[in-house]
Amino acid sequence: MTPTARSLKHLRDTGWLVDVVERNVTRMVKKDLFGMFDLLALRDGAVMFVQVTTGSNVSARVRKIRENPDLPSVAAAGAVIVHGWRKSLRSGKWEVREVSIEG
Repeated sequence: MTPTARSLKHLRDTGWLVDVVERNVTRMVKKDLFGMFDLLALRDGAVMFVQVTTGSNVSARVRKIRENPDLPSVAAAGAVIVHGWRKSLRSGKWEVREVSIEG
């Protein structure tokens, strides 16, 4: 299961209406929504923009989002979150690290 599939399941299981918003430019190149996000989630009037990655790439994705000049406009519209997935060494189960980014 991909990190994006894990985040879709996680968000749906917690009551969010969520969909993939990145698109294929070519067979090998994908473009994130606003250059930052893979998923858009809605729940009870709340909006969440989500970048999904592996646990080891969270800091790079946070940096990428913070450097994007459109961040203040997006953050004014909803929560900006990075999901970093890694497998727990103790339990062997997949765990998500959620990092919130302020605009």
